Amino acid sequence: MEEIISYFESIPPLHRSLILVGGITFFWLLEGILPLFKFKYKKWKHALPNFFFTLTTIVINFPLAYLLLKTSDWTIANDFGIINWLPQMPLWLYVVLGLMLLDLIGAYTAHLVEHKVKPLWMIHLVHHTDHNVDTTTANRHHPLESVIRYIFTLIGVFLVGAPIGVIMLYQSLSVVLSQFNHANIQLPKKVDRALSYVIVSPDMHKVHHHYKLPYTDSNYGNIFSFWDRLFGTYLWFDREHIVYGVDTFFNEEENSKIGVLLKQPFHKYRKPTGYEETAG
Repeated sequence: MEEIISYFESIPPLHRSLILVGGITFFWLLEGILPLFKFKYKKWKHALPNFFFTLTTIVINFPLAYLLLKTSDWTIANDFGIINWLPQMPLWLYVVLGLMLLDLIGAYTAHLVEHKVKPLWMIHLVHHTDHNVDTTTANRHHPLESVIRYIFTLIGVFLVGAPIGVIMLYQSLSVVLSQFNHANIQLPKKVDRALSYVIVSPDMHKVHHHYKLPYTDSNYGNIFSFWDRLFGTYLWFDREHIVYGVDTFFNEEENSKIGVLLKQPFHKYRKPTGYEETAG
């Protein structure tokens, strides 16, 4: 564990980029071997707007990493933050608790708030208006959402008091797990269900991308799945019946255009059309 944290304390930008690109490449290839849905689309054409938003996320996040480092350094120097106030513990437990709390604040809470606050939902819509969810969808976030997610991560770093090695490990796991649970892959149902008790599995997250409530407002987790069960936001739905998109913005042609997506947050809010019966 010491070696892992030591590596992530000084992980080169090139290695962080390789984790991002390597994950997309691996799950992209796996989608061709174990597809969940056989989409009738041109994979590269579909991926272009998603890659564009991946690039904007990188451009925004890399310079701001400096603030994460400085905030982390301050919490450690001043013995501030939840994991620094707890009794002394083994390194592995310290790291796991740090990852869990960063995931709770920086991912689960951020995601929940984006669904509940109307202006933030209009920004987050860019992610949900993909009608062919695959591994490239993982980083399909409007630049404004990249800033919002960063703010929540920064708050998480401050409240948790995590050292930079844990933060970089968390961000790397977050990238790969997001690519995994968005990937258009079909695991055996029992395997997927077993995984979903600890981490967010593909079937679990696909429910969140179903086009109607209440499923859109469920399964907010990114790395760890137990936050949804703990806070009552977990739902299950048969993966064969999932329809991707958002009922109030269901024009697939428009939702594939970068220019339209960049203006998405400035649309007038549209009330969801209604609830379906819960199926799990």
